[in-house]
Amino acid sequence: MSSSPRSWRRAGTALRDWRSRQWIVAGAAAPATAVLVGAPTDVVPNPLFGRSVPVQWWNYPALAVTAVLAGIVLTTYVRRPSSSPKPHAADGGRLGAIGGVLSFFAVGCPVCNKLVLVLLGASGALSYWAPLQPLLAVLSAGLLAEAALRRLSAETECPVTPSA
Repeated sequence: MSSSPRSWRRAGTALRDWRSRQWIVAGAAAPATAVLVGAPTDVVPNPLFGRSVPVQWWNYPALAVTAVLAGIVLTTYVRRPSSSPKPHAADGGRLGAIGGVLSFFAVGCPVCNKLVLVLLGASGALSYWAPLQPLLAVLSAGLLAEAALRRLSAETECPVTPSA
């Protein structure tokens, strides 16, 4: 019988078993993600980037959730000295990458996105794209959470050795 690639119990066990090295990486990866997503979208104010449309209130919690979840996912790639083999990218890595990219589109300025402007024009970006952005933020958080759950669950799975 095949077990599910995800388990809240195993994920919780994996988090409890993290050593200081993992927590340090998570503590560095979360703010780095916030800057990597927040600076170009100008949710994190900076002199290099600007927005034509003001930052929405929900952009801040969306960016915070993205940063925390991405920090957890990125930390699952840190090798523990005495650990079993790490989970493969198929165990949530792609979901995390897609979730991260979606978060960029979710919190970005709707009329600053060149692809959206080409496809919908400025009025279409405000009328159609902007209302979809909160949904993208939720989808992004869901994908990142699923990636974290799968990767953390895989950290505590017993490795299966093939029989001869």
